[in-house]
Amino acid sequence: MEWKYLLSNKRFGQESWTGDRDKARSDFQRDYDRLIFSSPFRRLQNKTQVFPLPGSVFVHNRLTHSLEVASVARSMANIFLNNLEEHQPSLIKEVPLINEVGNIVAAAALAHDLGNPAFGHSGEAAISRYFTDGDGRVYEKEMKASQWQDLTNFEGNANAIRILTHPLKGKGNDAYALTYSTLASIAKYPCASIAGKQKKLLHRKKYGFFQSEEETFKKIATELRLTREENEYLIYKRHPLVYLVEAADDICYSIIDLEDAHRLKILSYEEVKNYLLPFSNSNTIEDRLKNDYEDDDAKIGLLRAKAINTLTNICAGIFFDQQEALLKGELNYSLTDLLPEPYLTSWKAIETVSIERIYNFSSVIQKEVAGYKIMAGLLEEFVPALINNNTHYYQKLVKLIPKQYHTDLTDIYSRTQSVLDFVSGMTDLYAVDLYRNIKGISFPSET
Repeated sequence: MEWKYLLSNKRFGQESWTGDRDKARSDFQRDYDRLIFSSPFRRLQNKTQVFPLPGSVFVHNRLTHSLEVASVARSMANIFLNNLEEHQPSLIKEVPLINEVGNIVAAAALAHDLGNPAFGHSGEAAISRYFTDGDGRVYEKEMKASQWQDLTNFEGNANAIRILTHPLKGKGNDAYALTYSTLASIAKYPCASIAGKQKKLLHRKKYGFFQSEEETFKKIATELRLTREENEYLIYKRHPLVYLVEAADDICYSIIDLEDAHRLKILSYEEVKNYLLPFSNSNTIEDRLKNDYEDDDAKIGLLRAKAINTLTNICAGIFFDQQEALLKGELNYSLTDLLPEPYLTSWKAIETVSIERIYNFSSVIQKEVAGYKIMAGLLEEFVPALINNNTHYYQKLVKLIPKQYHTDLTDIYSRTQSVLDFVSGMTDLYAVDLYRNIKGISFPSET
């Protein structure tokens, strides 16, 4: 793959547009701004990152997380550009758009979680479980194997691509009209769901697009000349900028989950300090913590900033050094997997404590279990209602689905996807309220 093709400001859905360029913003900055002002992005403020929302102690949600990932991704891209200026200045002259990589990855980072349903990963699992073990099993015979795979392994990454490219009823036909490069930089697993079962390589653990968006992704891949693998299923090599978005995501959630765990008293100050100190790269940090700070939250904030800065610089350097492998599509590791020692050991220690003590904390588990019940309950009502729509009750339920999520298509797969568009876009609180109301647990009040 080549940078001159990988970087394109052509807009999806507006390929033939020839109007004047915005003099105040580049095309990729416009991507960022469109996402900031979009409804799906705004709804992230009420979607769980890890810990239940809301609470008396502020913890990160999907929106704050996405903003932080965008900041870190942009920094890594700018460090990469600095390395290019020093070591490969000819590339900058040959490919002027490479100066925009910071804006591209920042925009992609804003969008990377747009497709995640309420209640975090338990929301994804609940959707899948409805089709594998719940009432949704009856629809398998009505679909192709590839379509069924989309539903039984619902994937937020693929849903993000759908949100950004699929025209909703009454919302225009060009969706968000993001640039091809921004869209490709979101696709962490650029393959079809049925290919995602082949878990030999990193990017095949999950998948990047539903069957309904297969032609859409082919179009993006063709424009950017992404390498297609020789396989019976549709599998592409990652766009190189995906690695920066992924690394920024890994850094932010790993380090900041520690900070949140300290605020919620899941981990002590000493514990968190010991996990973060190895990334401080400072001989005076302990003296600063002792002499300049009294508040433990402020101390953890300083250590968090130091750790993110260290990891950002290291991962940006790895990205530059691995450029050849990235362009060949041969790098089957994330950038954080390639951290040098002693950082890698410290990084793995954070992963271990996060799994054992943070992600399995009682309130987190309770939220996940509740999410299973609520998401399954919503699907039990709305999927058969939109598919059948043949009783007074179903007709009333269908009226609760906003018109933008309706479809003129009559096949079971398309109608099911319309329900998933509706349900996966809900915030945690809206999902809870709607579940209570339609199940008769509480009675709707005027708003």
